[in-house]
Amino acid sequence: MISQSSGLWQYLSQPQQALVEQGYFLVEDVKTHVPAFRISDYSFLVFPFAKAYEGFLKKLFLDLGIIKRWQYEDDHFRIGKSLSPFMQKRLKQNSVYLRLTQLTGNSAFADELWRVWREGRNQIFHYFPHNIKAITMGEAETIIQALIAAMEHGVNIYYEYEANGAQKKFQHATLNKYG
Repeated sequence: MISQSSGLWQYLSQPQQALVEQGYFLVEDVKTHVPAFRISDYSFLVFPFAKAYEGFLKKLFLDLGIIKRWQYEDDHFRIGKSLSPFMQKRLKQNSVYLRLTQLTGNSAFADELWRVWREGRNQIFHYFPHNIKAITMGEAETIIQALIAAMEHGVNIYYEYEANGAQKKFQHATLNKYG
C-alpha cells in the first residue's frame, strides 16, 4: 500500500490516487473470493495500477521538462514509443529515453521505467495469438509492486531535481542546444 502521507501519494493526481485505491480494493476483493471462483488470468488486477503509471509518467516527464504541455495533453503522444530505447535514433531529442538519460547522467532510471512499462503494461494487455500472457495472482502482485516502486523512484528523482533547480537548468540547456 502507498501511504497517504508519502511523497508519491502527494505527487499523484486525484484520478491517479483513485485508480490506485480501486486497484488495491480489487486485489483484496479477489483474495477474499478466490476460493469461490477459479481465475486463470489475473491481468485485470494490474490494469488500474498500469493506468495510474501511465498518467504518472506523463506528469513526471512534464514536471521534469522532458515533454511540453501540448505533448502531455495530446491524445496521440505515446509513452511506449517515446520511452523505448530502440527509438532513440529515430526520435532524436523527442526521445524521452534519451532525455531521461541526459537528465540523470546514465540510462539506469530510463531502463527501469521502460522495463516496468513493458512488463506492467505492454506484455500484459496486448493480445498475441502465439503467446497469450496469463499471469498468476502472485505475478500480478509482483508487477503491481514493480509499478509502485518505479513511481516511487520517479518521485525521488523529481524531488531531487526540483530541490537542485536542475529542471530549469536542464530545460534551458536543451532548448539552447536543440532549439
